[in-house]
Parts: sequence; C-alpha cells; structure tokens
Amino acid sequence: MDQSLDPSTTASPTTGSGARARSDRARRRALARRDRQRYGLLLLSILSAFLVQGIASPGPWEQVFVTLLLAMTLLLALWAAESKPSVMRPALAIAALVLIASIVEAAAGDVEGAAARLANLLLVVLAPPAIVVGVVRSLRARAGVTLEAVFGVLCLYILVGMAFALVYGAIDNVSGQFFANGIAATGARCLYFSFTTLTTVGYGDYTATTNLGHTLSVSEALIGQIYLVTIVSLIVSNLRPRRASADS
Repeated sequence: MDQSLDPSTTASPTTGSGARARSDRARRRALARRDRQRYGLLLLSILSAFLVQGIASPGPWEQVFVTLLLAMTLLLALWAAESKPSVMRPALAIAALVLIASIVEAAAGDVEGAAARLANLLLVVLAPPAIVVGVVRSLRARAGVTLEAVFGVLCLYILVGMAFALVYGAIDNVSGQFFANGIAATGARCLYFSFTTLTTVGYGDYTATTNLGHTLSVSEALIGQIYLVTIVSLIVSNLRPRRASADS
C-alpha cells in the first residue's frame, strides 16, 4: 500500500499551524510574565529606597546602605528596560565606584552623604528615560496596556517625588536654607515635603522660604496632579486582562 495516501502518515497543515500558534502564545505569555516580574521588582526597589531614606538616620553607615539600595535600583531600572550591555557595563562600574566612595566616607566618619546624594542623582536622571523606553517598547510589543506598563508609570511617579526632594536638598546646600523658620533640610524632611506636595496633601508643617522654593513646590504639585489625571488614569483605564494580553 502506498503510505503517501495513508492519513496516519500525512501531516495536516491545520495541525501544524495550530501547534505553532500555541507555541507563540506560550512564548508571549512567558515574555509577559518576565516583564511583569522585572517591573514589579523595580517598583518594590524604588519604594524600598523611598522608605529607607525617609526612615534611616543620617549616620555614615546608614548612608552606605542607602547608596547600595539606590545603586541597585538604578541597575534594576536598566535591566527592566532591557538595556544593552554597552549601557549596563558602564552603569555597573559607576554604581560600584559610588558604593566604594560611600564606604570610604563612612570609614572616615563623614555624615554628609555626598556619595548617597550622587547615587540619588544618578537614579532620578538615568532611570526615568530607561523606564519610558521600556514601557513604550512593551506597549508596542503587546499592542495594548499590560500590567508592566502600569508598574512602569507608577515607578516614574515615585521618581518624580524623589527628584524634587533632591532638588530641595541641593537648594538648601547652596543657599543655606530651604525651609522657613530655620528648619534643617535633611534628606528625610525633603522627601516628606516633596511627597506631601506631589500628592497635594500639604500638611503645612514645612514651607519653603524663598521664591524659588515656592515656585518649585507649586510646579511639583501641578506635575503630580496632571500626571495622575492624564498618564496614570489613561494607562490604568486601558489595562487589558492578563489572558487577553497574553493571547494577543
């Protein structure tokens, strides 16, 4: 008997295409799960950096821990955005150098935390562009809003507050006073003031003392509200169910 006519030995095109489709869906689900884990870890790391800076006392070894956490958060942001090795290698080297500088400061008993401020600056300057690139790439690849995009825009929101806190501290270092009534602008106080301003809570226990401080505070409040009612609300309202985003 001619086996070429045997149905059992003839591959069905429909069966082959179905297997390929199932394989593609499984691959897309695996990629989506990986991206969710990456941006979930990044969001957790940024929140941890915020909490530690807001709670830790300004001691030398506390600053080393803060520097380590900020450096790791920066590297996580680049990793989540799938940055090229040509970007990751210099970033890793810079993070290591900043951490070493922080350890040297701590060993010398320096409580100024210059290395921690530098790590903070690198995070708020380099992480947002990387996150934006990663989120846009995800939106294009998935052809819709998924959970990793939501994590990404939330990461950006928190980084905005941390960036303004860094600016407030820099103003205090340059001018000698940022808060009214001679209140020292410690890192924790700057974070507290920044996020109460960003979220427009405004308890009123701390206020800026200069025109520049007033303008920056109002600008931060405007940015925070506009970001929430436009970017975040648009992303969240278009969030697709997990199964639909994985199967597309």
